[in-house]
Amino acid sequence: MAKIGIIGAGYWGKNLVRNFRQLKSLQVICDKDKGILDGYREQYPDVDFTEDHEEVLGSSKIDGVVIAAPAAFHYKLVKDALLKDKHVFVEKPLALHIDEGKELVELASEKKKVLMVGHILRYHNAVKKLKELIDSGELGKIRYVYSNRLNIGKIRTEENILWSFAPHDISVILMLLNASPESLSTTGGNYLQHNVADVTMTNMSFPDGVRAHIFVSWLHPFKEQKFVVVGDKKMAVFDDMTDEKLFLYPHTIEWKNSVPVASKADTETVSFDMVEPLKAECQHFLDCIETGLTPVTDGNEGLRVLSILQASQESLDSFGKVVHFDKFEGGE
Repeated sequence: MAKIGIIGAGYWGKNLVRNFRQLKSLQVICDKDKGILDGYREQYPDVDFTEDHEEVLGSSKIDGVVIAAPAAFHYKLVKDALLKDKHVFVEKPLALHIDEGKELVELASEKKKVLMVGHILRYHNAVKKLKELIDSGELGKIRYVYSNRLNIGKIRTEENILWSFAPHDISVILMLLNASPESLSTTGGNYLQHNVADVTMTNMSFPDGVRAHIFVSWLHPFKEQKFVVVGDKKMAVFDDMTDEKLFLYPHTIEWKNSVPVASKADTETVSFDMVEPLKAECQHFLDCIETGLTPVTDGNEGLRVLSILQASQESLDSFGKVVHFDKFEGGE
């Protein structure tokens, strides 16, 4: 079994600590905050602790490194870990600049090491089932996809809402449509901090007239995490705030006297195996280390998401200017 060192054990890192511990792979926890480490010591007496990430990277006991540090440190930490011949699982985003992301992907390939990005929704069985419904033709021709990721909670200062929330939705939309956008535009607002967007809306145009939008905000009165996929036969909704998660709406449009009229049908709940997505994601990283499999969310997938983020930021900075993709960055 691969042994894992976790760098960053605070807000999100604590969930990674819990899962890798349950998977019997946790070897060392690293965090600059001594108080965070002290909180784990009694709970995990057989785990090593350090405030210095260099100790983790230099340890011969460690096969893989999990990085849950702030996004600004991702590039350097991932690069240093790969140079120390460690497999790497880094939380989103892969990096903050596309050139840095490309460098990391090339370095992982050169070192023959796993490079995996934490796009957790790709490991959610409801999302996998939604993809199956689309690919089977159950929804018909896809016309439109939209996602809302909204909350009132942790408000970051080192990154805006686009970079904090939207990577998950971008990753899923690219996968569901199995296509890259031809163009996009992003608008938003900075209400709490100068130059840190609290709310953004990204609109993407895909081939064959398919459109998608991503609405993200940390200034919302309640938590909402929802995908809606509109096909010409049926509509599907993934609502992560419900127990059932996935629903089909077999509504139809009938033309009466040359006027389109909606004919509503009963909602259908779609069943699937319930598994904690983060545990599935952590297990996948371990499996990739053990078997040499390419992660579902590997470095190249991280690059595709990073390309959208970078283009969205460019548009946001230009007050919604449309950005066209002559050749989609990051590959297919």
